[in-house]
Amino acid sequence: MKKIIFTENAPAPIGPYSQAVLKGNTLYTSGQIAINPATGTLITETIESETEQVMQNMKSVLTAAGMTFENVVKTTIFIMDMNDFAKINEVYGSYFNEKTAPARETVQVACLPKNVNVEISMIAIL
Repeated sequence: MKKIIFTENAPAPIGPYSQAVLKGNTLYTSGQIAINPATGTLITETIESETEQVMQNMKSVLTAAGMTFENVVKTTIFIMDMNDFAKINEVYGSYFNEKTAPARETVQVACLPKNVNVEISMIAIL
């Protein structure tokens, strides 16, 4: 059986998907973008503020599943412009212990939902 994870502290799904699915001890998250769940507005003033909102949304999903960033074993970062990588990486890195950081790939894409600049998904293990 799979358990659907939902929290009002992260943006609600706007289609046929869940914020996250827990199967056994493994959590699979959907990608998060920089929507402020309290207001529904996109946070895109700077790439740093956008990434910060994405990570806060992801933190809320992890918390709803009883996990933290320490449980994360794999992340995928989708970005519109690889020139933003260093700034995204600085914010992203502040959420992880460098010695226990998860595996990761970063991919530049042609377009993301709502024309955002960054989207991040994660896999975590209890």
